Amino acid sequence: MSRTSIRTKLAAIAATGVMALGTGVLAASPASASDQPFHGCWSGNACIWAAGAALDTAPTHQFRNAGTYNLSNQVNWHYVKNNQTHGWKFKLCTGWNGTGTCYTMYQDELWWTNLTPINSVVVSP
Repeated sequence: MSRTSIRTKLAAIAATGVMALGTGVLAASPASASDQPFHGCWSGNACIWAAGAALDTAPTHQFRNAGTYNLSNQVNWHYVKNNQTHGWKFKLCTGWNGTGTCYTMYQDELWWTNLTPINSVVVSP
């Protein structure tokens, strides 16, 4: 066996390996269940659905960034989901700007709650 034929064979093996690797990199994997939103509420968000709405509708409010948000005209019973990650909390507060009595929702909690007394929400790590 000559030196050239060994090089040729090694090059052919290397090319086959690169092609196989390239095919694997380009192939898209199917989305897993964890990649799917919870009834329209994406992972990393805290969400509020319309008053009396079923979970098969899209949420009307989604909060992703840390901060305090005042609510208006959110009365009666709503689904509220803390779909955030890394242990972030979502607080429902009776006063404006995160004041008054606050009720803490932990990661992955879903509440059916009366938002009439709630005037603000707080997203925090």
